[in-house]
Amino acid sequence: MVRKTLMVALAGISMLAAVPAMAQGIGHSLFMRGSIVDTGSNGTVVCIGKADGAEVGQKLEVYRVVTHPGPSKGVAPTYHRQLVGHVTIDHIFDDHFAHVSVADGTPAKHDIVELRKN
Repeated sequence: MVRKTLMVALAGISMLAAVPAMAQGIGHSLFMRGSIVDTGSNGTVVCIGKADGAEVGQKLEVYRVVTHPGPSKGVAPTYHRQLVGHVTIDHIFDDHFAHVSVADGTPAKHDIVELRKN
């Protein structure tokens, strides 16, 4: 029993030691991928890049998450994605980011972008 607990503890410590090396990948994969990260004076930047298979000229759909509050306490709110426009990839910076131009609609920071695969 003690040996098994010790092995589990060592495995956990090993995983925590690896976190700095994996941090960029985890953040990109779980939290940012597919998001509009900037809409400033330099244009619109999305968190989609070479690692995601992005290519210049691709047209991406832009969705905004809309919240519907629950009717009373204890009931979780519901969500849906609302199509708010399209963007076109102009330039790919690296594995994780690309510059896009707005083709139509009203994309905003934190909206979700995705390539519709038919």
